[in-house]
Amino acid sequence: MAYSFKGAISFGLIYIPVTLTAAIRENDIGFNMLDKKTKSRIRYKKTCVDCGDREVKRQDIVKGYEYEEGKYVIFTEEDFEKVKSKKDKNIAIERFVELKEIDPLYFDRAFYVAPAGAEKAFCLLLRAMEEEGKAGVARAVFGNKQSLIALRAKDGEMLLNTMYFYDEVQENPAKKTEAEVSEQELALAKTLIEGMSGHFKAQDYKDEYRERLLAAIERKISGREIVSPKESGGKKVTDLMEALRLSLKEVKPRKGTKAAPARKGEKAAKTKKAQ
Repeated sequence: MAYSFKGAISFGLIYIPVTLTAAIRENDIGFNMLDKKTKSRIRYKKTCVDCGDREVKRQDIVKGYEYEEGKYVIFTEEDFEKVKSKKDKNIAIERFVELKEIDPLYFDRAFYVAPAGAEKAFCLLLRAMEEEGKAGVARAVFGNKQSLIALRAKDGEMLLNTMYFYDEVQENPAKKTEAEVSEQELALAKTLIEGMSGHFKAQDYKDEYRERLLAAIERKISGREIVSPKESGGKKVTDLMEALRLSLKEVKPRKGTKAAPARKGEKAAKTKKAQ
């Protein structure tokens, strides 16, 4: 198994050698770019702009930073390593925080953390974090980029999430949306949310589009046409209150769910009928 990172976690004077393994495997379906007429593969060549578009081999490519137009300073892998401090090469926990305090907006990639020695210290940190409900915030350099890090414990396993820094997260360019909402509309919306509420179970969700795409590929291979999935035509409702009420009818009521509030006049009509 290939490891993404080999280093160490430290907190206080405790040092734990660890390895990180990517937690996510993307199931994207790969498509090649082809020439429309010949169906031949399209290749992307790395060429030298000032050399008559001559193709450049991988081993002849270096990294350069443009400090003025047309002027570069070259950086080798050795240069990048020299910039790193000993602290950068390890995951030094700077603070423990409540996990819920970290906005999911900051999360990037996820890794499993496994000890490569100092198992007792690893288990101690894991158990202490899990029982206290805390996450460790750290920084480390992976490749040529420093990442903010959240170390957390879940079900007896240690997980690491790389995160974006504060100045990497852009402000929402859209203006704050404001609209008048009636108490009855709000009550209906809350009832609908309650009726659709439940526990999140990742195994309940699967990539249905990927399955349909694989089926379409099989149809193409066998020379058959792709058939669009049959879908029931949804009723278009322009009135918000009516849309909320119709939505509530389609939601299976759960035990303890509040009944939808009656329309204006409905309550009076029911009272009159009872008399």
